Amino acid sequence: MSLAVPGPWARPDVPGLLRRHWPLLPLAATVLFLLAPLPAGDATASGKVGPADAASLLLVLVCAVQALRGRVRALTPLGVVVLGTPAVGLAVATMTAGDPYAALPGFVRYLQVFVLVPAAVVLLVRDAAEFRLAAGCFVVLALVQGAVGVVQYVTHTGASYQGQDVRAVGTFGPGDVMGMATVVAYGLVVATAVALAPGLPQRVRRIAGGVALALVLPLVLSFSRGVWIATAGAAVLVMVLAGIRRALKVLLALAAAGVVLVGGLGVGSEMVAERLTSITQVSSAPDQSVTDRYTMWAAAESMWRERPAVGVGLKGFPAHRDGHASLGLSSGSDTAGAGQAYLRQPLLSPHNMYLLILSEQGLIGLIALAGGWAALLVAGLRRLGSPTGMRDCGLIAIGLLVWQLTDFLYADIGGPSTVLTGVIIGLAAWWALPSRGVAGPPRGAAAHRAAASGAGSRGRAPGVAARR
Repeated sequence: MSLAVPGPWARPDVPGLLRRHWPLLPLAATVLFLLAPLPAGDATASGKVGPADAASLLLVLVCAVQALRGRVRALTPLGVVVLGTPAVGLAVATMTAGDPYAALPGFVRYLQVFVLVPAAVVLLVRDAAEFRLAAGCFVVLALVQGAVGVVQYVTHTGASYQGQDVRAVGTFGPGDVMGMATVVAYGLVVATAVALAPGLPQRVRRIAGGVALALVLPLVLSFSRGVWIATAGAAVLVMVLAGIRRALKVLLALAAAGVVLVGGLGVGSEMVAERLTSITQVSSAPDQSVTDRYTMWAAAESMWRERPAVGVGLKGFPAHRDGHASLGLSSGSDTAGAGQAYLRQPLLSPHNMYLLILSEQGLIGLIALAGGWAALLVAGLRRLGSPTGMRDCGLIAIGLLVWQLTDFLYADIGGPSTVLTGVIIGLAAWWALPSRGVAGPPRGAAAHRAAASGAGSRGRAPGVAARR
């Protein structure tokens, strides 16, 4: 007897999926709208509200309507605390800021990414099939953006890197050089988890393995050191959680792919080698980007020491930077290529999410945000160790969360892909904080199945299970 796995890992029925899962359309749009290119030459567009942000607002509105109709998952008290506590820390940081009105845009942005979007994902995603639909959107986004990035490298139409327009940035442009690398890494982690998850059809796992290998190339061509480190760490953890034997097979396949791409075909071999070497040259001979990063880290720490409890306020880092940074900090970073003329962008954040929170929100904000993330990680790992038929969902959720928490050591929020951080935290919370039940009737075809099962249980009438 074979076990059929529902969701997009099986052959999808698109019309039926749309009828049954229409509340998830804004969630899919939040991810897939990042395929829309930024206007050429507008490096500042990465800091503005984009289509994905608008879709996330619609996601929250749909969630609110569904909640009023009683058609969302029921949260446990722990879920309410983990998802709601960051709002308290954000409110404190905003009210205690030197200029609360200047901090208000930061409050809205943080509330969107770390409270509203994660809560909407947790409440609207009702089963493993819908979780897999959301995860599948990350893979689609990664494949398209990765393909664009590879073309940019081959045709020398990417962002400028070492005097050549070869850096793969996808449709994000040189103003957001981390954007493509981030979404490609998300897709690679999802594909790796699916390829290793037990219980899925072998055909699905093989396809997922091929996708993961294909995404290695654009990830390499992004020349993003922090993303490489986060992806390697998350992928290795997923492999270990899935089983040592599977992990060894995947590691050998990835090593072989790396040798063929970089060694055999010479794909960016010199640039990749130089970029890898620079990771270890953080004290002996650091490049200017590393010097700037450490200088801003020191400035963030100095701000925190000045106001350890509440920080300098949301959006306060740029205003206080020069008063706390040393003379080693440069005036900005150079950006060019991919349809944009040369432009020098100011350094407005420490490029470390934990230090950004600590400097702007103090210990209160760091405990509220990072404490919740740690709780999700621990709870997710514990649930992964218990018997469940959704192990692929657990591997995806843990892999994405670990990737994000690792990347936060080298990056912070900013740019169009920031909204995906909220989606990832929501997926991790969905896995780590299982609902005790569902408030309201199942959607679509699930309602008919529930009604049919109810007719044969305890003598209920067929319509009881689907009554509104």
